[in-house]
Amino acid sequence: MTKKILTEQKFPFCPGCGHGVAVKNISKALTEIGYGPLDAVIVSDIGCSGLVDPLFATHTIHGLHGRAPALGLGVSIGLNDPDKKVIVIQGDGGVTIGLQHVLEAARRNSNMTLVVLNNQLYGMTGGQMSGLSTNEFKDFKHFPDEAPPFDIIKLAHQAGAGMAFRVTDPKDIKEKLKEAFAFTGFAIVEISSMCTSYAYKKLSDFQNVLYDAVELTNDREDVEYCYGETSSIFAEREELPVKFDSEIEGKVGVLIAGSAGGGVQSAAKLLANAGIMSGLYATMKGEYPITVGTGFSAAEVIFSTEPIHYTGLEEPDVVIMVTVDGLNKVRNRIKSKTAVIADMKLQESYLQDADYQSFQKDGGKKGAALKAVMHWVETSGLISREAFLEAISQHKIAEKLMEIVA
Repeated sequence: MTKKILTEQKFPFCPGCGHGVAVKNISKALTEIGYGPLDAVIVSDIGCSGLVDPLFATHTIHGLHGRAPALGLGVSIGLNDPDKKVIVIQGDGGVTIGLQHVLEAARRNSNMTLVVLNNQLYGMTGGQMSGLSTNEFKDFKHFPDEAPPFDIIKLAHQAGAGMAFRVTDPKDIKEKLKEAFAFTGFAIVEISSMCTSYAYKKLSDFQNVLYDAVELTNDREDVEYCYGETSSIFAEREELPVKFDSEIEGKVGVLIAGSAGGGVQSAAKLLANAGIMSGLYATMKGEYPITVGTGFSAAEVIFSTEPIHYTGLEEPDVVIMVTVDGLNKVRNRIKSKTAVIADMKLQESYLQDADYQSFQKDGGKKGAALKAVMHWVETSGLISREAFLEAISQHKIAEKLMEIVA
């Protein structure tokens, strides 16, 4: 039995949004053809259409606004596997911004499908017109612009797309997607997707301002690419000298959380470097909001005696929290077996076994995270204190950092 293409994640779209209908039909089409979640790669970018990533149990890639077709083209050429399907999902805004990428993918006729969720506007930023907004839709929105829109289906067809469909009736979406997914070469399917927040509430009204449904094909031979042998950039790497011992056996994951500007990312990098100098494989991955200067800052560090092939940390062994921002960000990742180290100000009734220390008081706003990481190093004994100090000594502001952990 084919595994489910979709996850259990709740759809993030507004009530009545056509994007949810499209996502469900993409899943049904893939399943009915026989594709499983590991047979497909979903590539998206910015906009309401870019919210699809967590909805799919497939491989997913999220790119810059308008650049998804270029990413999908590269993935398709790199995979070079007819049993895998690369699906790019964009909105009409993304297509407008990255039009040249669409035309290039069509010209090359690489084995991928571009699904355009066209709601006639930029939904995420307030309902502005896109390059695909029809003049009838612009009249409805009282937008004074008589310049004709791009017809993305005709443009892709003229650029060489093997298959180009426009679907305006939801009842036709699944079958047209099945045709496109089964096609070897570049296929584009434009799906008219109603935005109930900034446009119409009734599908019949929305359909009155759309271009007609259309099906265009080009009879083209399969494109063949020349592949050459290359050597890995790590093939002749020098092994880093092991300077310190470690007590880690297997794999250990550490999650550090605090506030922006609090040195969380620096502390995590230093900890990862200490692990590398101790002969371990180590990864560090940071997370923080786009505001950068405000809000939370979190970082994951993984240590392992074996190569690390996936840098995600599903269930951390240790959670280190130094501010309320950090606590709010990671509290739902604390499980019954998670060791918790936290600042005194973060005492919670459900964290009675946590190791509470005065990191903010002793380390200050910018040094609390580093102070907390040093505390874990010293109390766990998994990474030696000497290794962590050596990592700190190589930092450009080593002297100031040494004062914090002294």
